[in-house]
Amino acid sequence: MGAVATTLYAGVEAVKQGLALPIGSYTQMGKIRLGKRTENRHELVKNLLPLSDLGDIVFGGWDIFTDNAYEAATHARVLERDLLEKLKEPLSRIKPMPAVFDSNYIRRISGSNVKSGKNKMDLAEQLRLDIRNFIKENGCDRAVMVWCASTEVYAPASAVHASVETFEEGLRNNDPAISPSQIYAYAALKERVPYANGSPNVSVDLPCIVELAIETGTPISGSDFKTGQTFLKTVIAPGLRNRQIGVSGWYSTNILGNRDGEVLDDPGSFKSKEITKSSVLHDIFSKEMYPDLYGDLHHVVRINYYPPRGDNKEGWDNIDIFGWLGYPMQIKVNFLCRDSILAAPIALDLALFMDFAGRAKMRGIQEWLGYYFKMPLSKVGLKPEHDLSVQLLKMENTLRFCMDEELINHLGLTYYGINENPKPNQPGNSAVI
Repeated sequence: MGAVATTLYAGVEAVKQGLALPIGSYTQMGKIRLGKRTENRHELVKNLLPLSDLGDIVFGGWDIFTDNAYEAATHARVLERDLLEKLKEPLSRIKPMPAVFDSNYIRRISGSNVKSGKNKMDLAEQLRLDIRNFIKENGCDRAVMVWCASTEVYAPASAVHASVETFEEGLRNNDPAISPSQIYAYAALKERVPYANGSPNVSVDLPCIVELAIETGTPISGSDFKTGQTFLKTVIAPGLRNRQIGVSGWYSTNILGNRDGEVLDDPGSFKSKEITKSSVLHDIFSKEMYPDLYGDLHHVVRINYYPPRGDNKEGWDNIDIFGWLGYPMQIKVNFLCRDSILAAPIALDLALFMDFAGRAKMRGIQEWLGYYFKMPLSKVGLKPEHDLSVQLLKMENTLRFCMDEELINHLGLTYYGINENPKPNQPGNSAVI
């Protein structure tokens, strides 16, 4: 219940009260094309799909601090005080449950509102009880869990993550390789609660969690919200690649002053973020496929904790490119963004889409939601897609498919009288005039 979560809570309450618009939320403001281009038929996503209404959502969460959502939002200083005062009553009712916390995974902050148990399995059982009690006490039919908490120290998969059986044995034995976020993911799936990982933490991309998601018939998605600098990379980089523009270097640096910035000031936590932020370009600019264009690409990512900036993150990018005949050029990008303002609508969309996926009996990895993540989950052996426009097409075609609408491929040849597969003659001698 930090900056992102409380900005989400407050935003939904503000929309419900008619105080603001849900800008940035595809589920609330996005329109999807249906049918042929000549039909010019577009529908609001929320009208096409049987999504849950904002008025039916009840928010809750865990935190190592005891502040209710109003107090936490006030401390986060993302939203203006006069808006928060109008939302004080509903936000004050949202109080955090004690959290599962391990200082070995989050080193720069600590709090007293934490669970204790005889082992990690006991902690997982406490989380499961929290979920059941929350659903019952709030009169809910079902739940979705969206991870918006701090970035943990990087810890790659190990033997304990090989299967559900080894993971559960590890929980009982307090295996140090099991992080808090993995305990939350396990608890959610055991309760058949769809789980979306909005952080760089290694939690859903584990064999044991994927196995459990299939076993319980529960959707999972992740990882790491694609909000600011990386969002722009997935717009700019595919454009450069698609135009066959070479890239020799991409230097990215950020300054951030909120709790996320403080946590990421620890090298171990930064390592987790560095991996998700770096993977985007390495996958888009394939050295194997385009050795002449990206074979010597130098990609540098930096994040610096700068308290005066607060939640207003600033990202600088210097992109060294080269074009026709190898002539060098540069692109400079300076994105002065608001971290939680960009993340909150993503969290809302994921909550609604994951709930939709659960009701549609989808299970396991929801690759179609990669549109929202820096490191999209995909099946083992499949390279993740990072091109934002391709991700959007995939997501929208998934929605069309679910609603028995015609899939769209943008071919368009039939509009110009080409109704058969064109087969050109051999070129022979040709000239350019």
